[in-house]
Amino acid sequence: MSKIKLLNIVGARPQIIKSSAISRAIRTGFSDLITELTLHTGQHYDRELSEVFFDELEIHKPDFNLGVGSARHGRQTAAMITGIEEVLLEEKPDGVLLYGDTNSTLAGAIAASKQHFPVIHIEAGLRSFNKNMPEELNRIISDHASTLLFAPTNAAFKNLIHEGFRPENSPPYTIDNPKIYLTGDIMYDNSLFFAELAERKKSELLESMSLERNKFVLATIHRDINTDDIRRLEAIMSTIKQLAEEYMMPFVIPFHPRTMNSLKSGLVNLLEDLRKSKHIRIIPPVSYLTMTFLEKNCFMIMTDSGGVQKESHFFKKPCIVLRRETEWIELVANGTVMLADANPDLIVHAFEGYVQPGIHLDYPGFYGDGKTSEFILKEILMLFES
Repeated sequence: MSKIKLLNIVGARPQIIKSSAISRAIRTGFSDLITELTLHTGQHYDRELSEVFFDELEIHKPDFNLGVGSARHGRQTAAMITGIEEVLLEEKPDGVLLYGDTNSTLAGAIAASKQHFPVIHIEAGLRSFNKNMPEELNRIISDHASTLLFAPTNAAFKNLIHEGFRPENSPPYTIDNPKIYLTGDIMYDNSLFFAELAERKKSELLESMSLERNKFVLATIHRDINTDDIRRLEAIMSTIKQLAEEYMMPFVIPFHPRTMNSLKSGLVNLLEDLRKSKHIRIIPPVSYLTMTFLEKNCFMIMTDSGGVQKESHFFKKPCIVLRRETEWIELVANGTVMLADANPDLIVHAFEGYVQPGIHLDYPGFYGDGKTSEFILKEILMLFES
């Protein structure tokens, strides 16, 4: 079999991290069969949210960087489509790998499918069933433009079937005859790989913040539904402050720039109160290894991030989700994740449930065996053998 060329398209922090699992698997087991190129759209242009991760995770720098930056959805996506199309026509990859649900994913799906390059969607089938979320539209459109769809969970696999994808399809696979797989999650691969590295490199972090293992709460808020709605942001942050002081439990909050900007512009007094609280540690955005270390060593997580919800399960931590819905419905059904939206009563109720003495939580292996990347690459190679 001749060597194939794959183009990774990334544009945001989670995709950079996801692609590292595929890159690592190519380097260690498939380098004689696969050539990998990476295109970074520049959707997240802040160095703290992008370039630093390539350095820390020892991933090669992108072969292409469109430098698109932040803009309204239409302008940003259009610029990405234009830049991606130029690279596709120049490099002529055998397949295009897309990750997750960002505008970069959508742009890659549109550009590649219209130029007849096979689209390979990792994290296919995830649905929140809320089309007001731009990510939901991105997921659906990308899935329906794909040739190979790798669903990380049974729920995601069933979502694809409900939308008309047929698991019994036979090769050759095309955009009109796609193949769907139940794979496990590449982020579980990453968590296993990087947890030990994080423990070695970040061991002094807890002492520097006067924290003890398993005795602090990690909170992250970055989605625009929370940061751009002052009432929601105030409800969440006020409740965090209340819980930190009532339970005298440290809260560590890495503030996304958007969150900090909203607090500075509309909730200055609350921001000052948070800064003055001896139980709250406000820190800048953190690297992936630092985040991994904090997740592994905290007692509980509060977040509006889809990826962090999963990571809470990987590290066996209860998680309160600051959204109305989640793509990871199996975690809610399992009881290790609770949906609280921006409702103070629901946040407090979930928190009280998880801190009660003697509570026992189970963390089944929903996300595979830690070898999902290898499985995906083997199936991609089979596409080009057929």
